Amino acid sequence: MRIGIFRGNQILDSHDFKGTLWEQLAGAMERFRQVLKVRFEIKVEEATLEGLQRKEVWEYPLEALREALINALIHRDYTIPADIQIKIHEDRLEIWNAGELPLPLRPDDLRGPHRSVLRNPLIAQAFYFAGLIERWGTGTTRIIELCRQQGLPEPEFQHQQGGFLVTFAKDPYTPERLRAMGLNERQIRAVLYVKERGSITNKEYQQLTGVSKRTASGELSELVEKGVLIKTGGQRGRGTTYWAKIGRIGQ
Repeated sequence: MRIGIFRGNQILDSHDFKGTLWEQLAGAMERFRQVLKVRFEIKVEEATLEGLQRKEVWEYPLEALREALINALIHRDYTIPADIQIKIHEDRLEIWNAGELPLPLRPDDLRGPHRSVLRNPLIAQAFYFAGLIERWGTGTTRIIELCRQQGLPEPEFQHQQGGFLVTFAKDPYTPERLRAMGLNERQIRAVLYVKERGSITNKEYQQLTGVSKRTASGELSELVEKGVLIKTGGQRGRGTTYWAKIGRIGQ
């Protein structure tokens, strides 16, 4: 298993992980903790020190990455002399293993309930007895759900160059990225509101930011023009609603 950090086509760092499959998995997960960014969210249950709860939020859900790595180890075609390759780019993380999905599975099937089709049943059995997987083909749907819960785009599943590729994308709507797009603080606050609640109206924008209806209309239109929000609704602004492309967190 090999992990590389890339900036464009430039390789900034590369680490190889050998040994048993357990050791490769553990080594890769530890490497993720070393190189991926993490932020901390503080939740107050009550006004005491004990009531403060700190939650780690990684730029990609670690449990989803772990699930994808386990799938790569279990379903890899070991007759092909190629490493499991993990590429960490500035805007995405890719996990590739040799061997396409066993028939009759197709990449799109992994987005919903599907049967478990095993290329390496003995390896899968070892992981099952170790409590690392189940036998019902729900691993990929769990990966998708973990990304949704964190407000991230759904990962992509595809065949590529005789293998199988999973691509995780970063949250495109962080405050830092929105500022880089030239949005003002009111617009950023509105986008974060939409990420949490799913949509926003002109009236809600006014209440949230304290601006006039005309200013709200102009700033919301700019968010649509820049591809941040999607606009739906009736004529002359009646019933107009603005939606997030990545949907509401948790949906």
